[in-house]
Amino acid sequence: MKIVGRLQVENRPKTTVILAMTADGKIADFQRNAARFGSDIDKNHLEKQISMVDAVIFGAETLRAYGTTLTVKNPEWLAHRQQQNKPHQPINIMVSAFGEIDDNLRFFSQPVPHWLITTEEGAKNSHPRFEKILTFPTIKEEKINLSEAFKHLKEIGINHLAILGGGELVASCLEQNLIDDLWLTICPYILGGKTAPTPVQGLGLLASEAKKLQLVSLEQIEEEIFLHYQVLSPSPNDT
Repeated sequence: MKIVGRLQVENRPKTTVILAMTADGKIADFQRNAARFGSDIDKNHLEKQISMVDAVIFGAETLRAYGTTLTVKNPEWLAHRQQQNKPHQPINIMVSAFGEIDDNLRFFSQPVPHWLITTEEGAKNSHPRFEKILTFPTIKEEKINLSEAFKHLKEIGINHLAILGGGELVASCLEQNLIDDLWLTICPYILGGKTAPTPVQGLGLLASEAKKLQLVSLEQIEEEIFLHYQVLSPSPNDT
């Protein structure tokens, strides 16, 4: 497959996946409990990346597992956001075709904008604690048309979007060619388990359909490895 460069961002935000995973590529254990194996260094890395974006987006299962979101607290990064005329905190967007989430989660009391991307049917199941609900049609396998959703986000001023998981959302974004780069932290643990989630879930891709990455940077800090990849696009003439 001929590689011609990174995916072009035109009518959607720049998108960055930010995930921590074990040495065997798991983002949670087989019971899908919240992954808390990242160090304080990794948490600081995540906060820094979040501080640079206009919005973060995550699936309903990720929110259910954690119950909260990570807010920007570092004074330097808050000041940088202010200098760039960005709001105090990025917009937090949950994606769910069904729109259902427990409204008692601490997430809803955190000082961030709470948005929902869902379907028209899902909007009927949502609750008023979301300040904004955006509805979009589904495509194959009843997945939300994220291409249309991201196009709309760009139109309303969201230029940089962080994707925080889970694996199903990342898979949908990859399938729809909506990911520009990835920050992956490899943590010194092994979880195992054939049902434990990985960074990219879904049905998977054939080897001939694999997404090609280019390594931008690699850094080891104590026992963790921080990898930054760009997603490259195939030539339009390739099949």
